[in-house]
Amino acid sequence: MSHFNPLSSILNQNKLEDPTDEEVEAYDKWVKADEMARCYILASMANVLQHQHQSMTSAYDMLASLKEMFGEQNRATKQTAMKPLLTIKMAEGSSVREHVLKLMNYLNELEILGAEIDKESPVEMILQTLLDSFQ
Repeated sequence: MSHFNPLSSILNQNKLEDPTDEEVEAYDKWVKADEMARCYILASMANVLQHQHQSMTSAYDMLASLKEMFGEQNRATKQTAMKPLLTIKMAEGSSVREHVLKLMNYLNELEILGAEIDKESPVEMILQTLLDSFQ
């Protein structure tokens, strides 16, 4: 007795095409790159995190998990890094060069943490922190 399965009928009528050699090659290249990324990510983690992430199938999944775990912590870190930038004012008699380098260091730290700063803002921020005699 034959059973009629509508899903089987749909699958038989709508088969996927065979991939081209280029598609297979691109997929294989992606798999190798993803595996390399997974290895680098795992190698840079503490043992506890390695254990939690080693069964994940892609580097994307690992990064999404890490972002979920540490996303709030990153926001707090950005806020902490931004505080000196917002409160700094050049001291009377101090070196302009040293002051600007300190501000650039704060800005670089924020960029490393993922803050998006447009090209004009750093110049404006630095000018605002200089002594009034530089206006």
